[in-house]
Amino acid sequence: MTNDRTEISSLGEFGLIDHLTRNIELHHVSSVLGVGDDAAVIDHFGKQTVVSTDLLIEGVHFDLGYTPLKHLGYKSVVVNLSDIYAMNATPTQITMSIGISNRFGLEALDEFYEGVYAACSAYQVDLVGGDTTSSSKGFVISVTAIGEVTPGLFVKRSTARKGDLLCVSGDLGGAYVGLLFLEREKRIFMESPGVQPDLENETYVIGRLLKPEARRDIVDFFAEQNILPTAMMDISDGLSSEILHICKDSNLGCVLYEDKIPVSEDMKKAAFKFEIDPTACALSGGEDYELLFTVSQEEYEKLVLNENISVVGYMTDAEEGANIITRGGSRHPITAQGWNALKGS
Repeated sequence: MTNDRTEISSLGEFGLIDHLTRNIELHHVSSVLGVGDDAAVIDHFGKQTVVSTDLLIEGVHFDLGYTPLKHLGYKSVVVNLSDIYAMNATPTQITMSIGISNRFGLEALDEFYEGVYAACSAYQVDLVGGDTTSSSKGFVISVTAIGEVTPGLFVKRSTARKGDLLCVSGDLGGAYVGLLFLEREKRIFMESPGVQPDLENETYVIGRLLKPEARRDIVDFFAEQNILPTAMMDISDGLSSEILHICKDSNLGCVLYEDKIPVSEDMKKAAFKFEIDPTACALSGGEDYELLFTVSQEEYEKLVLNENISVVGYMTDAEEGANIITRGGSRHPITAQGWNALKGS
């Protein structure tokens, strides 16, 4: 087997940027000037501009032991787009900056950018700039996403109202269980390098971790149905901690019903293999990138038209606190780790 590896140093920084950006296609008229100048120029033609940025660090946010580079490129874009959708806005451009060590050849970077461009294409987003630099240790990724929204229609975390319905998109906990499988197989491999990983056909939960999707469809649905959520955020750290953010920022309490939390059959079966409660995975597991939002009760008839939306509770006075009602009917305070009863009972 030949070692077909191109050293990045052979291109130089500008040569590398030219190489990585050679196939860029722009989708938006708002992208007036993209890669190739000192700065990009964006004109949102009377829309308000929404900006979000994320830093992903090898060994902290991702493990290259089991994360394919193409998936990492895709995911690093999607997690940023999710933040833009969470503002009820449409992402239009991203910038992508990376720090790389000499562990990586050009072919590895091409694989990463294949994922970046796949995400840009899937979500019709323009890559308009970025930077590459050397990193003494691992792989560092910084993405900034830019989006547009009709003036006044962006949605904050702090504007939920008492009596609003508390809703989530999709299903929860899958990415966390996928992570458990990958971490388990990595551990076995480290102890016995000859052993082939056995992911037990858990393609759904592993896909939820390695190739998440942002909920553009939900934001499109709001526009079609003329629904404006009263508060919204994406679920990157687990349902319970995000609910607590909305409660704190909006100065409200809430009631969450355990039996209304959406979980997939695949996630349930996978969680049982680890002998853990699927509810605990949904409450505490992160990286699902679903949307958590509140809407006024008048919108209920419209919400039921969308099978990807679950009403999981409602907002109350702050004095009542944030509580979960279990399947058995008992009430527990929601904590950032889920809910304390999961640890004992």
